[in-house]
Amino acid sequence: MKLHLAKFIAPTALCLLLAGCAQTGPPLPPSLELPKAPTDLRASRKGNRVTLSWSEPTLTTDRKSLRYVGPTLVCRAINPEFATCGNPAATLPAPSAALQQPRSARHSTQQSNSPRPASQTYTDTLTAAMQSQGPSAEVTYAVEVMNRNARSAGLSNRVHVPAVITLPPPGDLTAELTGDGVALRWTSAGESQYASGHLSGLEFRYRIYRRDESSGKDAIAGEVPVDVAGPAHFTDSGFEWEKTYLYRITAVSIAKRPDSEVQVEGDDTPPVRVIAHDVFPPNVPVGLQAAYSGEGQKPFIDLIWAPVTNADLAGYNVYRSEANAAEVKTTIKLNTELVKSPSYRDSAVASGKTYTYAVSAVDVRGNESQRSEAASEPVP
Repeated sequence: MKLHLAKFIAPTALCLLLAGCAQTGPPLPPSLELPKAPTDLRASRKGNRVTLSWSEPTLTTDRKSLRYVGPTLVCRAINPEFATCGNPAATLPAPSAALQQPRSARHSTQQSNSPRPASQTYTDTLTAAMQSQGPSAEVTYAVEVMNRNARSAGLSNRVHVPAVITLPPPGDLTAELTGDGVALRWTSAGESQYASGHLSGLEFRYRIYRRDESSGKDAIAGEVPVDVAGPAHFTDSGFEWEKTYLYRITAVSIAKRPDSEVQVEGDDTPPVRVIAHDVFPPNVPVGLQAAYSGEGQKPFIDLIWAPVTNADLAGYNVYRSEANAAEVKTTIKLNTELVKSPSYRDSAVASGKTYTYAVSAVDVRGNESQRSEAASEPVP
């Protein structure tokens, strides 16, 4: 009898010993599969639209790979902080079931690479009431990612956007290329028509954008006050010739706060395309004077004139004419290269003749102005 009992106890003890070796601690509770709340929620506003972006969670609150994702609540409030979502602004559906895999199916792909979070976006529209809270008011957003059982780990980080009114863009923007630059014209509707009752602490400007069509880069060409209704204009001279540009205008709302200034752009006008091909000559030189000198030396005539101030000026051409015996005037250009300064000395003169001079201005692209008024000087 004792022999049979020993045979039973030995295997049982061995099994208990092996079981004890496999047990490293108390049994773990099952995962609640709560997605970790996003911490990178961002917001940007343009007109009455607020674009939110965040990364979809890939881990649960207990640091395990997230197998399934449920719907996402978009939370919005005028209050700067809120603890619960309450009545969400939107409920985004769960990702497609085909994109969600059980842990066993995803394990092999996660051994060498961590899952890359997918980027999520949502665009919210602010109502007129939300934009009438005053220059210091803000709209606060958060998102709440749920699991399949409509449970979550809480709200994401909060982001804030100004709740100020924005004005509509002009509806009749035109652009004309001139020698002085790109002349933009439009009709201002005036700030009071749209912002009546909300002007305290607010300022409105029209912001003019210039986009280089070849590079796609934007630059602010300038700003003008919105002011009253009526014609408005702006001339852009900061561009480069021989390029193509797209111009647009947006009305900017500027909220003055005690410790800061907040700007919110409205919607843009449709772009206006301008090919900046320079066919415009510089200004015509003025003030030409001619003076003879030659007592006791070889005679010459000095010319001076007022400088041309065009930024793309390359130099000047000097023209001289004289009458022959038949009183027929012939005109020649004296310089072989452009004259860089507003002066010139003509040493190829002869006694007993009268010379008439004119000068023109030339830009870096070879456009030549009309000639100046003539100046005559006799040589004794």
